[in-house]
Amino acid sequence: MSEANINVTDPSLVLSLFGPQDQYLKIIRNHFGVAITHRDGKLKIIGEEAAVRHATNLMESLHLRVQQSGGLSLQDVEGALGQDPNLTSRPNEGSNTELPSHACLEVNLAHKQRKIKPRSSGQANYISAIREHDLTFCRGPAGCGKTYLAVALAVEALKSRKIRKIVLVRPAVEAGESLGFLPGDLQAKLNPYLRPLLDALNEMLDYDQVKYLMEHEVVEVIPLAYMRGRTLNEAFVILDEAQNTTTAQMKMFLTRMGEGAKMVVSGDITQIDLPGGVTSGLRDAWHRLGGVKGISFVTLEAHDIVRHKLVQDIVNRYESRRALERGLGQQASAEDVN
Repeated sequence: MSEANINVTDPSLVLSLFGPQDQYLKIIRNHFGVAITHRDGKLKIIGEEAAVRHATNLMESLHLRVQQSGGLSLQDVEGALGQDPNLTSRPNEGSNTELPSHACLEVNLAHKQRKIKPRSSGQANYISAIREHDLTFCRGPAGCGKTYLAVALAVEALKSRKIRKIVLVRPAVEAGESLGFLPGDLQAKLNPYLRPLLDALNEMLDYDQVKYLMEHEVVEVIPLAYMRGRTLNEAFVILDEAQNTTTAQMKMFLTRMGEGAKMVVSGDITQIDLPGGVTSGLRDAWHRLGGVKGISFVTLEAHDIVRHKLVQDIVNRYESRRALERGLGQQASAEDVN
């Protein structure tokens, strides 16, 4: 992993540089497969060395343009991406130099009928990041493969004997319905929260295999609260729905990592079910841990959604509405100040 910094003397220029609702930032970030953050007057770019170098050149060029003209347009950003000769090989589009092709990133489940490949450049970047780093954070909308691909890679690592066990974790946070009203004992009440992880696992392995592995605790599917006090060595640990962890819970989870372990933390920050005023552990960790060597950050977008074709349209409509409401709220606040 490589890192570069760009000094931004005027923080107000960052708004123009990133674009409305960070539109330009998302294009650049997805294009190169890098993480770009702004803090304390600096733009920090993190990713593979060549990708960071190209992204830094582009951001410096756009920064200079903003200083000279006071703004940017979408055409400016797309034009800069298309004109620079260094950018003809796009790491997020499966180039041979920056990112292995989709075919090379096939997940090997040692099963003739089950072959899993990335279906978008974002998914390819995600698979590559997990394989190359001990800790990977991923955020993205519903249906983009965050959980499914992580579980597939965990099964691959188990079958190739790179790890000794798989631990699938979820916070038991209520989303509009009370846990207490669900029927059954505690395990029965928790089952709906853990079901998505089991569904993914059952697609990778035969039913008898899953049953055997769970009975022998080679595979665990547990609520986040059960992680306290443990140290997980040689384990592939996946925290799903991480946007519903608190900062303290996220710290507790991350510090369970033992020798030879690999962790994947995924979530959708547009679907936070925590009480009002409580900071999401995923959102906090994303900013707090930026730049730490050995940690990768991947953002999947609506175009990475691989569920029913309508899901992408649904997500886009909800996101558009949310952006509109945010814009109206900012306008109202400005009018109140004036």
